[in-house]
This record gives sequence, C-alpha cells and structure tokens, in this order.
Amino acid sequence: MTEPSHYFDATPTGPERRRTVTASVWGRDLELTTANGVFAGDGLDRGTAVLLRASTPPTGRPRVLDLGCGWGPIAVGIAVHTPGAQVDAVDVNDRALALCRDNALALGVADRVRALRPEQVEDDRRYDQIWSNPPIRVGKEALHTLLLRWLPRLAPDGEARLVVGRNLGADTLQRWLVEQGHPTERVASAKGFRVLLVRPAG
Repeated sequence: MTEPSHYFDATPTGPERRRTVTASVWGRDLELTTANGVFAGDGLDRGTAVLLRASTPPTGRPRVLDLGCGWGPIAVGIAVHTPGAQVDAVDVNDRALALCRDNALALGVADRVRALRPEQVEDDRRYDQIWSNPPIRVGKEALHTLLLRWLPRLAPDGEARLVVGRNLGADTLQRWLVEQGHPTERVASAKGFRVLLVRPAG
C-alpha cells in the first residue's frame, strides 16, 4: 500500500488533479490553480489568509522571498499588487512550483516571479522582505534549520512576516527567534494564528 505523499515531499505520488479556486488577496479576487499533493490544495488556507489580512502589500521595488510558496497565493498576490516587486517563490515540492509558475503566467506576472527549489537560489541573493507560512509539521529541528538558512538573507533594514498556529508553537517560536538574535514581535493574532514580524539579527 502506497503511503500518502506530504506537501513537503519533492515529488508527490499519484496523478495530479488540478482545480481552480478563487483567493481574495488584498481586496482582489484572484483565480488560481491548485492540485492534490500540495499544501492547501483545496484553496487558501486559514493561516495564509490571516497573514494577508494582517499585512499590507509591499511598496516600491522590493526583492521578496515567499518561503514555502505552495501554489503561489502570496508570491503571485504580491507581484500583482506591487508592480515593482521581484519575487522568489521557493518550495521543495515540484508540483507546487509548477502550479506557482502557471498561476504567475496566467495573471501576467511571470516575468517577476521566479519559482525555485531552495538549491536554485543564488548564494548571495538578499531580500527586503520574507513572507512565509512555514511548514511547522516538518518538525522543530527541520523548521529551525530552515529559518536559520533563510532569515540571514534579509537586507539590513529588511523584515520577515511569518504566520504560525498558536497551538503549533507560535509563542515558543517567537522566543526561539529572539534567542537567535532576531528581534521578533507579534503584530496580529486571529483565528488561532499569530503573525510574527522578524527583523535581521544584529
């Protein structure tokens, strides 16, 4: 019997079944494609919805990282709302990356959204903003490794916005980030989720 694949698997098992969903992103309804075998394949998840509602889109010409992009609602939403933004959408799930690319193409922002596996990102790439609904269920050690890999890529005046379930250790994660030297504050709390604003380590 085949084990069900997880959204953090590189190559989900089973045939792909695509569907179209509508995601409300900063007052605009975006028609996006999802599929089985990726995170929140049925539509915009509650955590990401809380993150978007509690935040405003970036302005100007920022370089943005969507860490754990899935099918791309954050990455594509930022590119649609911020014409000057260059967005790297990073995920380990190849099916999710393909969906993100297709969604960026469908909404006319494919020239400003790069859907990449982590190892494809240049070592010297730095970001003004990092947005993430991080994969808490990979386990604490893997999550900490992930954050310690990407948070140092923030520009000196950059910021990261993370959404984490309260019952999945949001407050513990906040304390850990502070212990790692990253000033971190809770800027919103809704529907069982915390939105954490993380600054570069001093």
